[in-house]
Amino acid sequence: MTAAVDARGDSDADLVAAWRGGDQAAAAALVARHTRPLARFLAAAGAEEDLDDVVQETFFRAFDRIESFRGKSSFRTWLFAIGSNALKDLGRRRTRAKVLSIEDRDVPDVRHGPHEQVVGRELLERLGEAVSQLPTMQRNVFLMRAQHGAEYADIAAALGTSVGAARVHYHHAVRRLKVALE
Repeated sequence: MTAAVDARGDSDADLVAAWRGGDQAAAAALVARHTRPLARFLAAAGAEEDLDDVVQETFFRAFDRIESFRGKSSFRTWLFAIGSNALKDLGRRRTRAKVLSIEDRDVPDVRHGPHEQVVGRELLERLGEAVSQLPTMQRNVFLMRAQHGAEYADIAAALGTSVGAARVHYHHAVRRLKVALE
């Protein structure tokens, strides 16, 4: 597991230690480093309409509970777990949650013709819908692994499960997605 390092050479662990010591710049560096990946994770997990609020709530909770971060997983994985819980809390307040399609709609795909683009877009929409139908644990494991390349040990630590269970959840998610896309 490689630790993220900023322009000054500070790792996440260095920044967390500095934040615990009251360094506001360290907190700002952590936010700057992890906002975009956190937002992608939360958007794919269903925070479509309230993305900014859930991201902000995640950082608020993380900094409020910074003393509970033990370094058993990466800071980003720990942040994803907090974000996942914030999203669950939002879902409890709402009866329906949607998952964004897994695509970047702002960047047109110029490598293929219009037909291939339409087919690809339809496939991504079907994939997004299929991901939204996965059970919560399978969806979170799948998104952490597939979108962010998280290791099973980090996923297990973040989601409070075993490495073996994380692997099984990922396997079942992939199998369900394959069936849904056939």
